[in-house]
Amino acid sequence: MIDKNKMPIAIGVAFVWFTTQFGGGFASGAQLLSYFVTFGIWALITPILAQGIGAVFQWYALRYAKRHNTYDYRSFTDSFYGKFSFIFSNLYELVYIFTICLAPSVAFATGGSTLEALTGIPYMLCTLIIGIFIFILAIYGTDLVRKAAATISVIIIVGLLVVYVPNIFAQWGTITSNIADMAAQPAPAAPAFWRCFIYASFQLASIGLLTQHAQPFQNESEAKTSMIYGFIVNAIIIFMCTIGMIAVVNNPNLATAKVPTLLLVQTGVGASVLTPVISILIILGAVSTAVNMIAGVVARYVNSLEKKDENVEVSNKKRKVRTLAIALLFVVLAFFIAQFGLIPLVSKGYGYLGYLTIFVVIIPFIIHMVLCKMGKVD
Repeated sequence: MIDKNKMPIAIGVAFVWFTTQFGGGFASGAQLLSYFVTFGIWALITPILAQGIGAVFQWYALRYAKRHNTYDYRSFTDSFYGKFSFIFSNLYELVYIFTICLAPSVAFATGGSTLEALTGIPYMLCTLIIGIFIFILAIYGTDLVRKAAATISVIIIVGLLVVYVPNIFAQWGTITSNIADMAAQPAPAAPAFWRCFIYASFQLASIGLLTQHAQPFQNESEAKTSMIYGFIVNAIIIFMCTIGMIAVVNNPNLATAKVPTLLLVQTGVGASVLTPVISILIILGAVSTAVNMIAGVVARYVNSLEKKDENVEVSNKKRKVRTLAIALLFVVLAFFIAQFGLIPLVSKGYGYLGYLTIFVVIIPFIIHMVLCKMGKVD
């Protein structure tokens, strides 16, 4: 496995940004279609713009965290929001809980839709299978998933390149033809750039969790370096994948495709080999994301319950019962939310998260940036 500790810190943090953004939902192609490709010719610009927005806000958060030594998200928000922390720190907690509920649900839906397309098994049964697998890993395999995170991410990157590059070359004629059609059709800028902004906003819902990675920085300038690296990698990958999705934008089967990336592969080259490859990668990304999110919320609430026990010694049996109960609760919750389907969750669910993040992160950050420029805050 790849040892992240041996990476330069700035590259490692850039890598964390990549793994946060490019999970199973992205690999399925649903996010690209919902937030970029369906808005016409602007899709050649907006995905890259979204990365630029993310880079700026994340740089500011990382720099602030290093400057003020606030590396966990609660201490970061309490310090950053200052006298308004009672309101905004708790609002960020709500954003965090919303993210915890939504991200595993999207992972369930992504894995379930992919498994359904691959095997023909009914969607509900597929999400149940994925749910059981996630539950077992969340209880017994979190250390394995955590240790394999960097390796899984590299596998996903390589897999995306293996799937997209040959299909872009093979379908280049279709892509250029579709781009010409998109350029010829009316494409209002306002909806396209607003949707791009919403995409960038919901990606920033986890900004408080990124701050922990500022601790190893030698100085504040490494925050900027890490986000420059991150922007380059993220922009290249998202642009490549967007171009790939443009190949199927006029495909009549797209309207009914539950996993758009599979449609790209099945209409391109090497379908017999690449279909199972991309399916495994999508499921792998979805499962690892869900396991990490559910394991995180389990640890959060188990620790919170143990604090209430004060000086009472908590037995291993009691801790295991609490762990099982909380994990089962969130797995069942994610399972039922996943029944809404992948595309609605990505389009509507992440959209609502984006609106929340605008008020809790985007606007306060912009105000803080202005005040910092005026010398009124540090």
